[in-house]
Amino acid sequence: MEVRPIDARRMTGFEPRTYGDHIAPVYDEREANLVVDETLLKFLKNLAGKGPALEFGIGTGRVALPFAAKGVRVDGVDASRAMVAELRKKPHGPDLRVKIGNMASADMGTRYSLVYVVFNTFFHLTTQNDQVRCFENAARHLKRGGYFVLETFFPDLSRFVRDQGMTVKEVDVNRVWVSFAVLERAEQRVTSQDAKIQGNEVRLYPNQIRFAWPSELDLMARLAGLRRVGRYGGWDKRPFRTEANEMYVSVYQRTGAR
Repeated sequence: MEVRPIDARRMTGFEPRTYGDHIAPVYDEREANLVVDETLLKFLKNLAGKGPALEFGIGTGRVALPFAAKGVRVDGVDASRAMVAELRKKPHGPDLRVKIGNMASADMGTRYSLVYVVFNTFFHLTTQNDQVRCFENAARHLKRGGYFVLETFFPDLSRFVRDQGMTVKEVDVNRVWVSFAVLERAEQRVTSQDAKIQGNEVRLYPNQIRFAWPSELDLMARLAGLRRVGRYGGWDKRPFRTEANEMYVSVYQRTGAR
């Protein structure tokens, strides 16, 4: 079967809130493999100290709520009202201060000991310019000596054939879940559509990300006046390895005076 190139830019109407608005009702169930455990919370707490902390892409509060339960004030930014609505339904969800907006530009009017973004959410900024602006925005929100932490994946371009990819995520008697993706190599952008088919019902979950390489993240940090103070293969601080699709954690610190 011949695989022909596709122009990924054909996905029209995709905005920063699009992914969250579509996935919000099923996000926690669908992403149950994204474990929020004591190791993650301890990592963040050690950096936040007495706080406060700010989560970019707070979503349904999967991290923010248990983190706040550790005694740290946690604020949040998210582009999707639907995701934040799911957060508000949870115990103590209404207690968190959350702004609807773009994490590249939203202004909380507060300085934080820690700004963090997890689960590849940083890659939902789909241009290099917005990613640079996000680093700058994090730096603006940090106290001197404060930390900016990102959890991202190491890109695996080998899964694309002629810049296209398909993954079968689930097959059962009555349902199937497949993911289709198109790579814009020069822009480092992946446009995807997850299709979940059950009986006569079809649900679509569109997504678009721009991945960045570790060295590129470091350069963005330097442009924002941050310096890298750590990079790990996970929240348990195991050594970082450049293995395809492996999650890793980068830690940056603001040291300069304003």
